[in-house]
Amino acid sequence: MNVVLWVIASLLAVVFLGSGMSKLVQTKEKLIASRMGWAENFSSQTIKVLGVLQILGAIGLILPAVLNIAPILVPVAAIAFAIMMAGAAVVHLRRGGETQMVGFNVALVILSLIVAWGRFGPYSF
Repeated sequence: MNVVLWVIASLLAVVFLGSGMSKLVQTKEKLIASRMGWAENFSSQTIKVLGVLQILGAIGLILPAVLNIAPILVPVAAIAFAIMMAGAAVVHLRRGGETQMVGFNVALVILSLIVAWGRFGPYSF
């Protein structure tokens, strides 16, 4: 199960690192044009903050465990991502027409909670 948790955490880290980088380096208009219509509802600064949080969270899923420095940050980052993706699902549902993204958000919530459960519980560091 430890290997499964590492694989899931790594997958989540890659997804959130990529997503965070795109939010950080692209303009709001470019994000909207690239099928991220939700960005219309947020300021450019808020989008950049979300990008930074996703990058820091991606780092928090892997680096503390690898370096064995404050490994408690791994499940904390996983819970933070679960909360963030639950919020993202609410945004997509409110906007209407973006229901296909809700399934992706729910999948990320589930994967994040699996990592949090495993790292807080029976497979902690």
